[in-house]
Amino acid sequence: MKTIFITGASSGIGKATAKLFQSQGWNVIATMRKPENETELTQLENVTILALDVTDIEQIKSTVTKATGLFDIDVVVNNAGYGLLGALEAYTNENIIRQVDTNFLGTVRVTQEFIPHFREAQKGLFINVTSIGGHTGFPFTSIYNGTKWAVEGWSECLSIELSMFNVGVKTVAPSSTNTELFSHNVDVKHLPFYEATEKKMVGMIKPASSPEEIAEVIFEAATDDKDQLRYFAGKSSKAIYDRRQEIGAEASVKEIKKMYFDSLKTEV
Repeated sequence: MKTIFITGASSGIGKATAKLFQSQGWNVIATMRKPENETELTQLENVTILALDVTDIEQIKSTVTKATGLFDIDVVVNNAGYGLLGALEAYTNENIIRQVDTNFLGTVRVTQEFIPHFREAQKGLFINVTSIGGHTGFPFTSIYNGTKWAVEGWSECLSIELSMFNVGVKTVAPSSTNTELFSHNVDVKHLPFYEATEKKMVGMIKPASSPEEIAEVIFEAATDDKDQLRYFAGKSSKAIYDRRQEIGAEASVKEIKKMYFDSLKTEV
């Protein structure tokens, strides 16, 4: 029986991934910041719940040690994420640090802690959940998108580096998904001169995919045995990526500006 380790499994994509792999006969180590609040995954066989805040270096070390002591882990899914929508000048330092610490540094640190185990076993796979925002730009998500661009580039480098040990690295990039990712926007001070454009953007974001659809792509990436770095998940992710590839990065930026802002010029 294979074992998967998942971060950010308390809700959304992480929880859907835990449930899918469990249903397919895997051992699942589902980690979250507050395992005492979990009621659904605790009812499932072959699911182990562990506490993990990916911004806590010492807890990463202790949780990975505990997990690797329990099972021979085959796949690590770095899913934990934190996102904010807002103008950059409105962000506090804490707003910036929390996104970078969770989305990028958390992923790096969890991966770093697992590498010796995979290297010694000469096998293993890291799957890093990024975003279509890690391949293109959107307004009011500069820090969030920036962290996802960072994870994409870092994953590409690491996929080459770890291939000498038969250890794989893949990314799964969802489009807008019906999760609680951007539910923390009360943490951002919204400035009046951005108000109309922010409201317009929020109105244009229509989560078209379910967490379960994204989990299916993660399962594909974990089981298809392909030497493939990037997977796109969700109803619009691949289309957005393909459009950028088709017209080029510069034209894509101009197109997105036009999409978001031309209709607002008479409103602002």
